[in-house]
Amino acid sequence: MNSCLYKGTITHSRLRPFRHSFRYRAYYALFDIDELDQLDKELRLFSLEGFNLYSFHGIDHGIDAATGIRQWAEEILSEAGVLLHGGPIRLLAFPRVLGYEFNPLSIWYCYDSDSVLRAVLHEVRNTFGDRHVYVVPIGARSDLRHSFSKRLHVSPFNDMEQTYHFAMTEPGSHLSIGIDQHDTNGTMFRAGMRLTRLPMTDMNLLRLFAAHPMVTGRVIAGIHWQALRLWLKGARYHRRPEPTAPAVTIEAGVLS
Repeated sequence: MNSCLYKGTITHSRLRPFRHSFRYRAYYALFDIDELDQLDKELRLFSLEGFNLYSFHGIDHGIDAATGIRQWAEEILSEAGVLLHGGPIRLLAFPRVLGYEFNPLSIWYCYDSDSVLRAVLHEVRNTFGDRHVYVVPIGARSDLRHSFSKRLHVSPFNDMEQTYHFAMTEPGSHLSIGIDQHDTNGTMFRAGMRLTRLPMTDMNLLRLFAAHPMVTGRVIAGIHWQALRLWLKGARYHRRPEPTAPAVTIEAGVLS
């Protein structure tokens, strides 16, 4: 199967107005969305649209993807001029663990029928329940370095006048994603992940749960803990603005 697991380290570093850094170990699933039924049948610890140690629910992903996540993804890709012709769509995300799920950032890797990467979707969520999807067409391998303006309020300690700069690799034996967040004075925040691939088996799912129980719960708890630390250090608080509409942005091209 193309579906797999990735484990590794996630880092966050705030550079201004003071330094604040932390790192933690975590793991993700890379779901080939056409293999979800197969995963449900072959894995004892995974269920599709049901309760288990791990599970996948379509409602957790996409923006109002009532028609199904493949059709939703293909429709917004078509608006961006990207046609997959039935090619693979693979979603890097935290699975539900004992029914709980929260994904600050999910990445959709969208391939054409020749398995050439044609687009990535960055699905960003905040703790207020808002989502925004950035659609980035990929015309060449170098386009895995791309930038776009921030359109969703994420941290209450960052304002909206910022730009994301991504440098990432395609999923393989290893996977890396780096994000620099810029304001008018340059880089003010950096985040990254370095991950190693594992087969998606019941044994690996059990081992990862034993090593990192309730990983999704740890993520949401960590967000609030780090927010408290920033507030105690004197970080400026920004009120949540109304979410940008529409909730899907098609990026016109790669920025330098």
